[in-house]
Amino acid sequence: MTTSYKSLWIEAADDNFTQSIATRDISQLPQHELLIEVHYSSLNFKDALSASGNKGVTRTFPHQPGIDAAGIIVESASAEFNVGDEVIVTGYDLGMNTAGGLGQFIRVPANWAIKKPEGISLRQTMLFGTAGLTAELCIQKLLRMGLTPEQGSVLVTGATGGVGSMAIALLAQRGFSVVASSGKPDKHNYLASIGADSCIDRNTLSDENKKPMLKEIYAAAIDVAGGNTLSNVLKQIKAGGSVAMCGLVESHKFSATVMPFILRGINLLGVDSVEISLQQKQQVWNNFAALSSYDVFENINTDITLNDVPEQLLAILSGKGHSHSIVTIK
Repeated sequence: MTTSYKSLWIEAADDNFTQSIATRDISQLPQHELLIEVHYSSLNFKDALSASGNKGVTRTFPHQPGIDAAGIIVESASAEFNVGDEVIVTGYDLGMNTAGGLGQFIRVPANWAIKKPEGISLRQTMLFGTAGLTAELCIQKLLRMGLTPEQGSVLVTGATGGVGSMAIALLAQRGFSVVASSGKPDKHNYLASIGADSCIDRNTLSDENKKPMLKEIYAAAIDVAGGNTLSNVLKQIKAGGSVAMCGLVESHKFSATVMPFILRGINLLGVDSVEISLQQKQQVWNNFAALSSYDVFENINTDITLNDVPEQLLAILSGKGHSHSIVTIK
């Protein structure tokens, strides 16, 4: 087996960060139980932050980012995995401060990996990636709170992003009426094509509104924004409804009063896709493997190569990136 491989490589000089496709050696990877040849990855907002030097994501440079990886084990020091096993790795420290999936090889602890379920290919797992994982975790929390399609529409913020697009498609497949919040009017046809019944301008939610409550509109919501958007969403949830919160693309802060919680009995549900158990992750991938068709998720994705990644990460940071991208690594 060759010991050299290609990866996205982020270098720092003072406060300037540069991206390149570099040749590295497997010996430079950390010493963990599993050496995995990465076949596919996908792009996430966190990857763009890491590649631009955000110290809240990645503390030390140079660095190989990529929080998603799907590939085949080529070396194993774990009794749980054999050479040749097809595996998925997402979350934990992958691509943050441990060399990530935007490279042809990674070496990770065995307790970061799950075996790919039957019925779904390595490429198809990255149709979803962390974005799909997060969206499904949000939906599962809402379902556990008793959400049904008969209760009314579900609002999805950040609708053209990876998590938002996945959430719309996954909700629509379950028979829910979905309202998409987006700041991109030119994407309304796209949002309708993946399952949104209607679209609203995100500015109607992101502008500050000091009223403690607003008209009850939505049975539930999935929010990736935080900030004023989350504040306004909470004020418009029907009595007994829930908001699954999983992002901060607008702000990590939000203001609220107790009114919607004590007068309407609504629920705010935090969703983490990074440190959850392997069992929870395995159940989500099993759900994806059981889907009858991946057509809508193909429409959400675009296929790119490792060489395309630097340009796409810049587009993500500027808000112009495609909703979700599969990266062919091998």
